[in-house]
Amino acid sequence: MYIKQHTLKGEIELEGVGLHTGNKSKVIIKPAPDNYGIKFVRVDLPDKPVIEADIDNVVEYERSTTLGKGGVKIYTVEHLMSALSGLQIDNAIIEIEGNEPPALDGSAIEYVKAIKKVGTQEQQANREFYVIEEPIHYRDDEKEVDLAAMPFDGFRVTVIVDYNSPVLSVQHATLVDMKDYEKEIAPARTFCFIDEVLPLFKKGLIKGGSLDNSVVLVDRELSEEEINELKSVVGDMDVALQKGVLNKSGLRFPNEPARHKLLDLIGDFALLGNPLKAQIMAVRPGHKSNFEFMKKIRSKIKQKKLIKKYSSGADNKAVFDILAIQKILPHRYPFLLVDRITYFDEKHIEGIKN
Repeated sequence: MYIKQHTLKGEIELEGVGLHTGNKSKVIIKPAPDNYGIKFVRVDLPDKPVIEADIDNVVEYERSTTLGKGGVKIYTVEHLMSALSGLQIDNAIIEIEGNEPPALDGSAIEYVKAIKKVGTQEQQANREFYVIEEPIHYRDDEKEVDLAAMPFDGFRVTVIVDYNSPVLSVQHATLVDMKDYEKEIAPARTFCFIDEVLPLFKKGLIKGGSLDNSVVLVDRELSEEEINELKSVVGDMDVALQKGVLNKSGLRFPNEPARHKLLDLIGDFALLGNPLKAQIMAVRPGHKSNFEFMKKIRSKIKQKKLIKKYSSGADNKAVFDILAIQKILPHRYPFLLVDRITYFDEKHIEGIKN
């Protein structure tokens, strides 16, 4: 993992159709100064509104991650964010004409190739890492989703998927080192099951989806009528049922779905704003669970920053002792009614009055 921040050496430009909106769009990704972060600029709108690539600006997460601010939205940012994070780019300006980055081939590899072509530039500022010092866990019982972050001096991710499907058995994918991202993760395309295609389209999603930018998994035999209905949605296509894959080209990896889930996770985690030092284990992750898990991580990080800022260290049994509380609260004795804070998170706080 890089110690110094990085940006692009030059500008890159890509255009195409958005996966979910079906709208034509163009992105120009430009270098940015130290500590700038990643910011989207809607250059197609008056005043060119800016949306920071940050978890606080996530407004939707059904089948993709959408950023929004002041009523302006940018859909499906995860593949582009994954490419930037996978190449360890900390600072970039993303000018976008349209409301969704181009889907390209449904993976992150075209973004990666374009960035590699212009190269990356080391900057002066050091990267600030979010260091996981104790295990953090998220569980969704209804969807049987588990995510955990554990202490690790580096960044390692393992994803396990299990859809109880005859054509998609239990799969796992692991990224041991970011230097392997381009080869092992970036080419993995987005996917869905055949029975999801029409419902998703009727919900206003995957309007730009096709077999050129998505993998469609078939776990049952298709009738001629079903194939014709599918063609009415995604257009005429040369369909070949090959090992449960509708795409004639088949899969790029035997575990391509698991690798794409890992790609998405890296893109979503990039919205934390700082690179993680952690080992991540994810079972059946999705954008919603990624978001909820990131909120827990962000909460822990904020908590530690507050403790570091205010704690006097005089009382090792307290998160905040009386000296720390006097730094935080604007009032003083006799109206200072709490003597010690022993625990707090976003929704709960425990204190003691002697």
